[in-house]
Amino acid sequence: MKHIVVFTGAGISAESGLKTFRGEDGLWEGYRIEDVATPEAWRANPERVQHFYNLRRKSVLEAEPNAAHLALVELEKRYQVTIITQNIDDLHERAGSSKVVHLHGLITKSQSSINPNLVYPVAGSEISMGELCELRSQLRPHVVWFGEPVPAMTEATKICRQASIFIVIGTSLQVYPAAGLLDVVPCDAQRYVVDPRASTLSKHLDVICFDDQASMGVPNIVAYLMKSI
Repeated sequence: MKHIVVFTGAGISAESGLKTFRGEDGLWEGYRIEDVATPEAWRANPERVQHFYNLRRKSVLEAEPNAAHLALVELEKRYQVTIITQNIDDLHERAGSSKVVHLHGLITKSQSSINPNLVYPVAGSEISMGELCELRSQLRPHVVWFGEPVPAMTEATKICRQASIFIVIGTSLQVYPAAGLLDVVPCDAQRYVVDPRASTLSKHLDVICFDDQASMGVPNIVAYLMKSI
């Protein structure tokens, strides 16, 4: 069975109503990235960081998977499919995808402030200040902030090296180390990029580009692959 590896970014979630990570003004939901998405921000003002991610979590819980998320589930009927995502939402899982690797964590979970391996589900949309892990440390969002390591990169790199087909959806391919995953895909793998600016983003001549929104381009690719197996 051929192995399809799908790499998704903010563009696929944007069509479900979730704001992209960084707007043209450099802000995320009106906040400076440095004030809400770094270990330094957490140490300086944990209440602000916690509040920010509580709002993001509420938005995620209110969002629904879109046509692109749902189309990817169809591929599992005929292919081995692994999704690697930069997104911290759970829309792939709620759509029905069975194998999802989150590079930057999952906002519907919390983690210990002193041991990132202690991870817990969040009941509802909020983590409260004073809510502690088993080591008596404050729980924080289970997300990877700027300046922190990306533990899932090792697994993601291994998965990409096994791809027969590689599909990139809704990402600018500008954020490293994740953007380097395209470079480790086998030379003989089929490669597709779906993004409104796909043709200008890809530097690889052997990549088939779809200059579309995810909800349009992904169902088209899935229909093609379901027929071509």
